[in-house]
Amino acid sequence: MTPGSGLQAGLKNRHLSMIAIGGVIGAGLFVGSSSGIATAGPGILLSYALVGTLVVLVMRMLGEMSAANPTSGSFSAHADRALGRWAGFSIGWLYWFFWVVVLAVEATAGAKILAGWIPAVPQWGWALIVMIVLTATNLVSVGSYGEFEFWFAGIKVVAIAAFIVIGGLAVFGVLPGAHSDKAGLGNLTDHGGFLPHGPGAILTGVLLVVFSFMGSEIATLAAGESEDPQKAVTKSTNSIIWRIGVFYLGSILVVVSLLPWNDPSIEKQGSYVAALDSLGIAHAGQIMNFIVLTSVLSCLNSGLYTASRMAFSLGERGDAPKAFSRTTSRGVPMTAIVASVVFGFVAVFFNYKYPDTIFNFLVNSSGAVALFVWLVICFSQLRMRKIIQAEAPEKLVVKMWLYPYLTWATAALIVFVLGYMLTDTEGPNSGRTTVLLSLLVAAVVIVVAVVKEKLVADRRPVDGVEAESDKVSV
Repeated sequence: MTPGSGLQAGLKNRHLSMIAIGGVIGAGLFVGSSSGIATAGPGILLSYALVGTLVVLVMRMLGEMSAANPTSGSFSAHADRALGRWAGFSIGWLYWFFWVVVLAVEATAGAKILAGWIPAVPQWGWALIVMIVLTATNLVSVGSYGEFEFWFAGIKVVAIAAFIVIGGLAVFGVLPGAHSDKAGLGNLTDHGGFLPHGPGAILTGVLLVVFSFMGSEIATLAAGESEDPQKAVTKSTNSIIWRIGVFYLGSILVVVSLLPWNDPSIEKQGSYVAALDSLGIAHAGQIMNFIVLTSVLSCLNSGLYTASRMAFSLGERGDAPKAFSRTTSRGVPMTAIVASVVFGFVAVFFNYKYPDTIFNFLVNSSGAVALFVWLVICFSQLRMRKIIQAEAPEKLVVKMWLYPYLTWATAALIVFVLGYMLTDTEGPNSGRTTVLLSLLVAAVVIVVAVVKEKLVADRRPVDGVEAESDKVSV
């Protein structure tokens, strides 16, 4: 934990384990995979594998830095140290912006499901209720956040594991009482081949699935409030390969094996609901709605936690109002939580009042932030490895593979994906729109960071003595 930070070690090992597992399973896996399957056919597996590999590599780099210096600011604090104050400021605020917009998106998604079950309460009312309940949870203590997330993530994990087992038995024709006449591994190649729309569809699929992986890094932020930060970071970093392999690749493989990729029900009902329906499982839609709702609440819970801890770290480093770094007697950064949720409420309001203008801008302008964060992690690790080796080599308990070559290759792949997004020009929410608006917001934040840094430098004593608050230790 950061010395004197005011945060408390309220997260237990079981909390951290489930946060790490649940962090890679967003609601996007359940609701966003159908468009990817329609675009790339069974080849969407290669899209998931490509992005999954990217995430594993980025998490390995982040794990190396966070195991050496666990902090609530995670990659923002590392960028601050490795690349300069402007980098830590910029990526920290962009990441905060991303998550508060996610709060609005997820609150609205959850409200739609709840309004379908209990229509007497309007949709905006459900969004308000969900936000208030999870805000209260986060305000109580970090332990209450961890406990909620433990159960939310647990439901997701059990649901996907059950789906893989049941679907797998049906694919091999050994599930008793199932109507699985369409199921079989032949679905991977029988309907126009494994890549029915050609190899180019793999990259288009990447654009559709990349954002469903955001959240993998939450465990490194939460580690700062755990009993053994270094052990927690090491464990979550080392286990991410099997987590992505099982939950993403495993479940999508089951979906495209149970049904032909071009079955109309996949786009109409959603990939997981359609797969369950094809087996004749009663109330499949409602079962999946409950699981999606759990994922939405999990994402909201973690989003609020993540945004508030990033705001806390920014406040602690002097890059946000000092009030953000103050904590209650239970170690909760109350001002940072309230500020984050207020922006979330404002974004929810924009979603209902101006969905096609202001809210659309917010969503698009935060859409590529995930890729920006991963890119900054790459460049931070290149510099931080040298700093750690020079100052505290014994802290290198997690090491990036094939350093520095694999780090450079990962950075190049991220730049390539961003470049490829610029070729996507279809519709108001196209890849090009997302990248350009995200770059615009990033440029504004970087300008603010550079101006702030210059003003701070101008105010420093001429003898060059560094202020105590500017020192960051490895």
